[in-house]
Amino acid sequence: MPHKVSLENAAAPSFVARFNTAWREAIALLAFGALAIVTVTMREWAEMLHQWWNIDTYSHILLVPVIIGWLVALKVGELTKMDPRPWMPGLLIVAAGLGLLLLGRVSGANLVAHAGGVGALQGLVIAALGPRASAVIALPLCFGIFLVPFGDEIIEPLQATTAHIAIALTKWSGIPAHFDGIYIDTPVGLFVVAEACSGVRFLIAMVTLAVLVAFTRFTKWAHRTAFLAVSIIVPIIANGIRAWGTVYVAQSQGVEFASGFDHVFYGWFFFAFVVVLILGLAWRFFDREPEDYGWTATQTERFALLNPLEFGFARPLTVLAGVLALSVLVGFIALIAAQATLS
Repeated sequence: MPHKVSLENAAAPSFVARFNTAWREAIALLAFGALAIVTVTMREWAEMLHQWWNIDTYSHILLVPVIIGWLVALKVGELTKMDPRPWMPGLLIVAAGLGLLLLGRVSGANLVAHAGGVGALQGLVIAALGPRASAVIALPLCFGIFLVPFGDEIIEPLQATTAHIAIALTKWSGIPAHFDGIYIDTPVGLFVVAEACSGVRFLIAMVTLAVLVAFTRFTKWAHRTAFLAVSIIVPIIANGIRAWGTVYVAQSQGVEFASGFDHVFYGWFFFAFVVVLILGLAWRFFDREPEDYGWTATQTERFALLNPLEFGFARPLTVLAGVLALSVLVGFIALIAAQATLS
């Protein structure tokens, strides 16, 4: 019996051996294609990296590449059960991403340009692996959206919502005050729901976490939808309570104490409690382990919806040539547009 086990172990392919020639070529295509695209979109990636590293609102994005890598690693076993099939139509997605980048540059819309830079890399993955292999890693592929720094667009509505909640609770708690928009004038001082108090930082981070949890721990769309809704609504309400708490504490302890208390207690412990609360309430409804997320190789082979996409397969070098051609073309157009702007 022990001899039989040793023979089976000896026959089992090693982790490296499972990556056949097709996968090695696909990985090389991804590496060289990504190098070309990132070279053309370097300006956008530099801007995004600056925002991730230096702006607190987007600091959570530094974890997104790690999460994407983890999600892909969970699917390595499934990916090695199928061969990648470089797919020429995927170049249309690369072209769309690069076109979006150009549009963002010309119009000065950084969000659009950043989305284009990320989208071009997402298109490269689909072009290099083909539709069926890409379907296996659909979650990490789509999760790349969260690499784009967004949220400034909702700061004003969040400020207004936070102010409304804080004002309602201030009235309820009997604190004499006058209200004007986002301003709350109390006996101990004037409070304003500033941009930093809008809660956008926590809301965006919570949505990112919620999407990850929804698609790795739930199989039912009803549970996913409910969890995402709670993960949006509760942080908004919690931030309003946080703003009111600062006003309330200031009435007895002073504005300076309330400000420090808000930063230390509410800024860290309060929102950590909110995250734990949301996850704790959802825990009983988790119906699978993270490694079971998404589709298996066998399931994707049976997807009838992918049958119409079974065309346009090509050699890796052909697809890479297409990526390089698009990158050079977009780089040339961007250079002309930049010179036209300067003149």
